Amino acid sequence: MWKQLFDLAKQITFLAQDTQKNKASIKELQNQMEELTETVRQIAYELRRDRENAAHEREKLLLRLEVALLRSERRAVTGRTEQPLLLNDAEDLSNPEGGAGNE
Repeated sequence: MWKQLFDLAKQITFLAQDTQKNKASIKELQNQMEELTETVRQIAYELRRDRENAAHEREKLLLRLEVALLRSERRAVTGRTEQPLLLNDAEDLSNPEGGAGNE
């Protein structure tokens, strides 16, 4: 009977130690999961921003193309060939006439 009682106490002690180890492991896994979740959120945010930036770049390119086409049409009608067909810098986007008094 004493042996059974001793074995039972020993088993309870080992189970208590295992429980403590499991609690520590679970806490560590929870921390890792929180870090991973935050990393995934940051990556998703960056992907969203990259998509938005790419869309803005495409829109700017389309606007440049549209301006170049309009200029070439205007030149074809008037017979002028003074200005380049494509925009060279951001100033051309803000001033669709191609600068101060070029035409």
